[in-house]
Amino acid sequence: MKKSNRTERATSIRRSALAPVAPRLFVSSAHLMSAGSQQLSEFEFGLILAGNAFNRWVVRCMAAAGLKDMTTLEVLLLHHVHHRGREKKLADICFMLNIEDTHVVSYALKKLVAMKLVDGERRGKEVLFAASTTGQRYIERYREVREACLVAAIGKERTSNERLGELAAFLRFLSGMYDQAARAATSL
Repeated sequence: MKKSNRTERATSIRRSALAPVAPRLFVSSAHLMSAGSQQLSEFEFGLILAGNAFNRWVVRCMAAAGLKDMTTLEVLLLHHVHHRGREKKLADICFMLNIEDTHVVSYALKKLVAMKLVDGERRGKEVLFAASTTGQRYIERYREVREACLVAAIGKERTSNERLGELAAFLRFLSGMYDQAARAATSL
């Protein structure tokens, strides 16, 4: 190799080493990406990973609290039915959790009633649900496990609670955007 070729090659290597490197995007569906949606695709992949990790956590936390073989939905319903200590109607539960399929929620609530974790009381045409005393004990144990395993780990960073609050607001905003896009998609 000639000296001039080596010099050119070395110069080229130095330039490429100094050139900014485009960050690598982590996406699950690169075929959906366009120039205007790269960050959205990366966010959606992060959401998929976080959603699956959250689902796994909820089930394992409840198992550590003493209730094994529950689904994520059943755990979330138990928590929501107990929320604020007020009885709740099926429609209100579905609305609050943004679940369209009332049959899935109704089936899960029947399982929770059969497990004696939730009480269902018919009033006219409606059934009102509330956490039973047994359900409340498991919820308290879940809280203890959550504090020990998750809250303690997150609490080590001083600004984490503020950031989590900001992220929660952003996720609620995105929920509305996805709902609007879903409505738009049904008209296509």
